Amino acid sequence: MLSAFGRAFRTPDLRRKLLFTIGIMVVFRIGSFLPAPGVSYQNVQTCVEEEGSTGLLSTISLFSGGALLNLAVFALGIMPYITASIITQLLRVVIPRFAMLHKEGQSGQAKLTQYTRYMTIGLAVLQSTSIIVMVRGGNFFQGCSVGNQIIPDDSAWTIAVMIIVMTAGTGLIMWFGELITERGVGNGMSLLIFTSIAASFPGALWSIAGGSGGIPSFLVVLALIIVVIGLVVFVEQSQRRVPVQYAKRMVGRRMYGGTSTYIPIKINIAGVIPIIFAASLLQVPAVIGQFGDPDTGWVKWVSHWLARPDSPYHLALYVVLIVFFAFFYTAITFNPDEIAENMKSYGGFVPGIRAGRPTAEYLDYVVTRITTPGSLYLAFVALIPTVAFIVLDVGANIPLGGASVLIIVGVGLETVKQIQSQLEQRHYEGFLR
Repeated sequence: MLSAFGRAFRTPDLRRKLLFTIGIMVVFRIGSFLPAPGVSYQNVQTCVEEEGSTGLLSTISLFSGGALLNLAVFALGIMPYITASIITQLLRVVIPRFAMLHKEGQSGQAKLTQYTRYMTIGLAVLQSTSIIVMVRGGNFFQGCSVGNQIIPDDSAWTIAVMIIVMTAGTGLIMWFGELITERGVGNGMSLLIFTSIAASFPGALWSIAGGSGGIPSFLVVLALIIVVIGLVVFVEQSQRRVPVQYAKRMVGRRMYGGTSTYIPIKINIAGVIPIIFAASLLQVPAVIGQFGDPDTGWVKWVSHWLARPDSPYHLALYVVLIVFFAFFYTAITFNPDEIAENMKSYGGFVPGIRAGRPTAEYLDYVVTRITTPGSLYLAFVALIPTVAFIVLDVGANIPLGGASVLIIVGVGLETVKQIQSQLEQRHYEGFLR
């Protein structure tokens, strides 16, 4: 990996792309510390020191690099865009217009991207308004001594300016991601998520070393992270290759086909999405319980058995939701019927399987068999670090546990692959010259 980056910096074109990408990431981190207008930064820091990030805030703050807890200009982070992208993918199954655009190629994808941008801005307005309402009501940092003084001037003009600035910050982040994708290296949105999560790691590890566990807990957590990284790298690189044979056919006076290839099917098709969905959904009972009477029986039960991350019911439900969303998201993103139809139209077939419907059934069977261990792998990656952090009493310091490691390793591997492919392309061009 280090040699690839060294060769990339020695290549003028790639060096410009890497420096441009790093520059955008630095600007993104600077915006995570600039407080939004109307926010008392001193009171915010007081509440962060008193309570830290817990519950749903830790999930959202994971993708903002701590900007949400600082109520910064980039407080919403990349989360509205992620939500809009997921909604757009889900709507392809429900709305025929979205499915048609997906099949139209580059022009259809451009239209879907435009819809995603509009939806991102709408979600940013909604989320920024909700956050400001929580801050004004003192519910953003519950129990903080100055929680209701974070916005000293809560006039309508100040609130409107805060909503506009936070929404504009989300739009700027979305533009940053697209700039990195077009002019930099790697996927821009993924790299911004990578930056946000990686920025919180040093502080989290440092707090573990300086906490009650001290250096022993720090070394155990560090060893656990290394083991999880090794597991993630091994599984994310694994794939099931379904062989595909293309029959020979005459087009004019030329003979086409007769080649062999394969369909690469990853073990973890859904990525980190099931963990995010499961973690977000598990916060719903706790949020609902906040609106009830604390002395009510069902509120006590929810707070004790579902809201606590060390509860066996919470952990069991976490695993079930991860497995469910792994199958659900895979069924949406991987369409065996469409793949089988495309293979049939180009004269391709799986050896021993008839083209058309039998091929679709075979691909569906393979994907189901692969998704089963893939979903259990996701649950293992998400659960083992969480259990270990609970045992070591450092669970609040590393948000989402294995999900953060999964995102960092996945984005890192994909970025290194793109750098290596561009290096190989330039190497072959120079050889041919």
